[in-house]
Amino acid sequence: MKQAVLRVPGTFEIVEVPVPQIGPDDVLVRVAACGVCASELDMYTGHTDRGFPILPGHEVSGVVEQVGRSVVRQRPGDRVGIWVTEAGFSEYVSVHTDFALPAGDMPLELALAEPVACAVNAVEIADVGLGDDVAIVGAGFMGALVLKLVLLKGPRRVFVSDTRTEALERARGIGATHTIDARTESLVDVVRANTDRVPAGTFGDVDELDQVGVDVIFEVTGMQAPLSEVGDATRMAGTVVIVGYHQGGIREIPLGSWNWKALRIVNAHFREVATIMRGMRTGMRLLTSGRLEIGDLVTHRFGLDEVGDAFQIAVDKPVGFLKSTVVIEGQ
Repeated sequence: MKQAVLRVPGTFEIVEVPVPQIGPDDVLVRVAACGVCASELDMYTGHTDRGFPILPGHEVSGVVEQVGRSVVRQRPGDRVGIWVTEAGFSEYVSVHTDFALPAGDMPLELALAEPVACAVNAVEIADVGLGDDVAIVGAGFMGALVLKLVLLKGPRRVFVSDTRTEALERARGIGATHTIDARTESLVDVVRANTDRVPAGTFGDVDELDQVGVDVIFEVTGMQAPLSEVGDATRMAGTVVIVGYHQGGIREIPLGSWNWKALRIVNAHFREVATIMRGMRTGMRLLTSGRLEIGDLVTHRFGLDEVGDAFQIAVDKPVGFLKSTVVIEGQ
């Protein structure tokens, strides 16, 4: 079978390797598509401590080709979204039966169970409530996913901040009530001007300005600058959720202010398999039922032999780009 190998930074090679063998509890999946994750871009650009070659690819969907003798959940021909940790840019992958979830009749290139799981888990752990005021800083693929899921929770107001006009237009189309161009507008000022002051005495002798802000704010950029202001846009005892992938250096936060405001700080990254799978199950139920649509969020598609282009465009982020995925030929 064909498999994409990242030989050195910026250079993929398509090689021929044996089709994976499966154990009694595994299924062999013929890969239909694999998305390019922002967390893999450090590997592609060489900003990683990992040794090369590397086999990226973990946002996989496909069709069950073969099942192990102990497997009862899947049958050959089943369409699935799966969780793997690497080698997703291959014609076939082997995965444990527990990690393959029904994709129904939805387009397999949109059955991106793993990134949807990340967004689901972020929104769930944030505990967004009915009528909450929410802000999302960063309106790329993950920010747009978070926005769509937050709207399912029934918020009152949703603020979305970004530096790209097209991203803000998309956010308004999805349902954001307020959009903020971070190049010319202040997130903090716009939020404070459009949120309520809590009843007098709720937090004792606290400055009025500290009593306005959103109930929950999601930081989805992975950059330093937003970390410096998200706390100021959040009300007393509100929640700051770190969704952005912060790698490659030390970050700073105004912890004194965050302490004073008694903010709940949530790390929305998970490594526990049980948590990942819970998010995947929820995400696939939303996708297959039509409650969550992501066709508008996958903007660029490539073949397996174009996997390098799929990564490069994710690095360059040209106008109109949101998400690239590799569609395996013949699926």
